[in-house]
Amino acid sequence: MSETTVTATTAAAERPGTAGGLVASSLPAVFLPAPLPRDGRVAFYDPEGAEVSGVSIGGAADDARRTDLTVVRPHGAGVRRRTVPALSLPVDEALPLLVRARHEPSAHPATACWGAAALHALRLTARGRLLPGLTTEGYDAWRAGPLEPDDVTHLRAVAAALPYEGHAVPLPGPGPLRLPRPEALVRAFLDAVADTLPRTPAAPYASGLPFAARLPQRLPEARDWAAEVAAGMDAGVRISLRLDLSAQDLFDTGDTAGGEGGGARGAGAAIVQVHSLSDPTLVADAAALWSGEADHGFGPRARVDAALAVRRAARVWPPLDRLADQDVPAVLPLSEDELSDLLGVAATRLAAAGVAVHWPRDLAQDLTATAVVRSAPGSATDGTGFFESEDLLRFGWQIALGGDPLTEAEMDALAEAHRPVVRLRDQWVLVDPALVRKARKRDLGLLDPVDALSVVLTGEAEVDGETVEAVPAGALAALRDRLTAGVRPAAPPPGLHATLRDYQLRGLAWLDLMTSLGLGGCLADDMGLGKTVTLIALHLKRARREPTLVVCPASLLGNWQREITRFAPGVPVRRFHGPDRTLDDLDGGFVLTTYGTMRSAAPTLAEQRWGMVVADEAQHVKNPHSATAKALRTIPAPARVALTGTPVENNLSELWALLDWTTPGLLGPLKSFRARHARAVETGEDEQAVERLARLVRPFLLRRKKSDPGIVPELPPKTETDHPVPLTREQAALYEAVVRESMIAIETAQGMGRRGLVLKLLTSLKQICDHPALYLKEEHAPAGDRLAARSGKLALLDELLDTVLAEDGSALVFTQYVGMARLITRHLAERAVPVDLLHGGTPVPERERMVDRFQSGAVPVLVLSLKAAGTGLNLTRAGHVVHVDRWWNPAVEEQATDRAYRIGQTQPVQVHRLVTEGTVEDRIADMLQSKRALADAILGSGESALTELSDRELSDLVSLRRTT
Repeated sequence: MSETTVTATTAAAERPGTAGGLVASSLPAVFLPAPLPRDGRVAFYDPEGAEVSGVSIGGAADDARRTDLTVVRPHGAGVRRRTVPALSLPVDEALPLLVRARHEPSAHPATACWGAAALHALRLTARGRLLPGLTTEGYDAWRAGPLEPDDVTHLRAVAAALPYEGHAVPLPGPGPLRLPRPEALVRAFLDAVADTLPRTPAAPYASGLPFAARLPQRLPEARDWAAEVAAGMDAGVRISLRLDLSAQDLFDTGDTAGGEGGGARGAGAAIVQVHSLSDPTLVADAAALWSGEADHGFGPRARVDAALAVRRAARVWPPLDRLADQDVPAVLPLSEDELSDLLGVAATRLAAAGVAVHWPRDLAQDLTATAVVRSAPGSATDGTGFFESEDLLRFGWQIALGGDPLTEAEMDALAEAHRPVVRLRDQWVLVDPALVRKARKRDLGLLDPVDALSVVLTGEAEVDGETVEAVPAGALAALRDRLTAGVRPAAPPPGLHATLRDYQLRGLAWLDLMTSLGLGGCLADDMGLGKTVTLIALHLKRARREPTLVVCPASLLGNWQREITRFAPGVPVRRFHGPDRTLDDLDGGFVLTTYGTMRSAAPTLAEQRWGMVVADEAQHVKNPHSATAKALRTIPAPARVALTGTPVENNLSELWALLDWTTPGLLGPLKSFRARHARAVETGEDEQAVERLARLVRPFLLRRKKSDPGIVPELPPKTETDHPVPLTREQAALYEAVVRESMIAIETAQGMGRRGLVLKLLTSLKQICDHPALYLKEEHAPAGDRLAARSGKLALLDELLDTVLAEDGSALVFTQYVGMARLITRHLAERAVPVDLLHGGTPVPERERMVDRFQSGAVPVLVLSLKAAGTGLNLTRAGHVVHVDRWWNPAVEEQATDRAYRIGQTQPVQVHRLVTEGTVEDRIADMLQSKRALADAILGSGESALTELSDRELSDLVSLRRTT
């Protein structure tokens, strides 16, 4: 057979099956074995004898050869030899082509079959199914094996499907033509792949020449060893171990048979099973081979093959050596340690050697351990008493079988087990040693109520530095279920003269649940979603004889009284405010007071028995260290409810302050809360911390937004517009002078002194952006056109209000500076624009008259200071809201906007924000936009954060950038 080295083209086939444009996979492939398996080659040929020198193999080939190949073809009733041109490739270069052929429509069936064999050979190699041995001439060679029954079945299927073209090269030798059996040829191909792939260029350097180098290595001294390996591989059987746990009582204390592991208690036995490689369905216990029966079906070599298989397995797992001393190597008694070994590394090693380990089919493996928190008998598990209780709660491991908890006696028995398999509830159970340790030390200690609540609501706990799943049990589980279950809308209570929307009825049901449990809650709906009427409905639903105390800002006293009279006529309402205030002769109903009055009269209020205490606009007590917050905590009540549209404005300590008032002890001490939750959440770097805190507070805080689907589908649209405003020359000159002088002072200052200078600088620049007269404190600056000409904002405000008033509209004008509010009011009054000014110093009766005048249309423009008037007012006549300057927190700004954009609004609302170009306001506007996108768990820390900027960062923030 002559050969010529050729260069195989990689061009795509033009017409598969036509010379000059052929791809190799369209031709039949045949494997040509060699004395050294790795020297075998794969040949591609045209049965019609066409030339193959231009055949494409679809990739690079370093050792492609053109050769003359003798094949056998059918001819009439017989066959005849024919020599045809062929392209032969070494096995490693042929593998990619063969594997690709499996999915190529134009591939010849013989080549596709060899592709299936190639893929299986690769998988065997990847699984490490390689056996070292020697050729008949004594050279090193790898062979594929040992093979599992599934491997044998698959390869027989490949051989059965192999067309005659795939094995058409006759066997050498005289006599009649003989073709190789497809199964033997496929097996030789597997050996060739096994002998080729490990022999990489680097392999000899790692492990020496034998079984690593491409060149043959003669090893005559290894012939006996190789013969035994070959016998094992070529044997017709393989073995497995079937574990019989009933062979010996697991709780016997007798010594294990066989004399090994003296003193070890018997744990069972391994029954040796024999499997036929020629017939995967033929399986029998090894004892059957020695029983004298001739029809066991394994053939005359079965005993020898089985004994050799046991010896090979003993090299992997030494306890099997004990079988060599037995006349019949059929049953191996096992100690507890040996049984444990078969659960882990021993089973892995035996499997790699082709020996499977079979556990009983009825062996239960679903033994689990869960950390459980449960209350001690007689301890409080309902309502506020749970959190205020000093009782500690039990925390420990609960072991369950199939989800069914074990009894204490069963867990005691498990804790005493020294075996990997135990008998529980009439079945054998596989036991993880780690689980046994948990059974022995299942008492994890005691938890205080705060830590127990964290476990109950988050569903996890930390044990030995590891976060594990944890669940409540008993009454705690019932409490958890009530807190986390969704609520259905409640029926409106008798006496309520209002139609509540669906989301308000759900809010009422939630508040009723929390207060009936003795737990407080924070209703944190967006401004304008009707928290007041929901609370009035709650008072009616509770129907308590004791009055409800409502603490609110002074500006809201009138609104509360009007809403109660409107929605619950006949319910007594009393204002506890002013010099003539009294609590004498209360008869249920509502008592309304301000935060200032509550602070000064807390002892008096604490003596009264209340059915419920409500903190409206509860952000007024967000500082837990303030006198107002401390005073509020001294007023006892069986139920506490906080109402706020902004549960968090600056940091999570504010959330703690609200929930620690509504449900004392819920989040633990403030210091612990900051360490455990707040820092991780506020940095935004720990998503799990955010989710953990959310699960903890979610049952105690109900928040709905106007943007939530289905909340208020009938609410009209809101449009927000930022209006860029240029600085006047006077403003620009003042701005740059203040920046220049302030930065000189800041650069030389440190600590609190520096922080104070930064805050002063920011305030000065914002005032300059509003109006030079505000910064210069010109209280009597000339009004009229001259006043507007000094400030771009005031000039633009005039234009906006002229348009609004021309359309018979109304507008709210917000500013954070009372001085600016007065300046705007005086300017508008001189322009004959009807206007009122509402600020923190406005007496309550006058505030109420201003609201009535605005809502009636008598006064179309209302100027308000942001902090004093941004909460609690219903000003739905306004179709326009103007923010003259920007607050540092978007939540405060949105609260002000919600005076107009709330339930009852029927017209679209236009929000106008005036922003001076190129200034600190411009950059703060960008910061506010990004802050608005953050989750409710984190809102910015305002000006205090800006004081920590470096000199360079601060200069970049405040420097005036000229616009073109």
